[in-house]
Amino acid sequence: MKNIDKRNRLDESPFSYRTSKDNTIFLDYENRQVKILKGKEASKFLERMEVAEEDKAKQLIMAKITGNFKRGNERTANSDKQNK
Repeated sequence: MKNIDKRNRLDESPFSYRTSKDNTIFLDYENRQVKILKGKEASKFLERMEVAEEDKAKQLIMAKITGNFKRGNERTANSDKQNK
């Protein structure tokens, strides 16, 4: 796992998830929702999370599912106000 998380960002546990009553999974990064899983994808995710033993392994599973969502298309509150 050392080669995967070279900057040790997963040690800070930036990812979390919530499960709704209808088994919809909401994946969060630093308390902001980044992905929603439903149906087979959600059940497969829950199975993988149950098998993972340590927190860093769970963080890695969530990081892989969310993919590369941070690639320049994020906006900050200040840039939104300036563009209007």
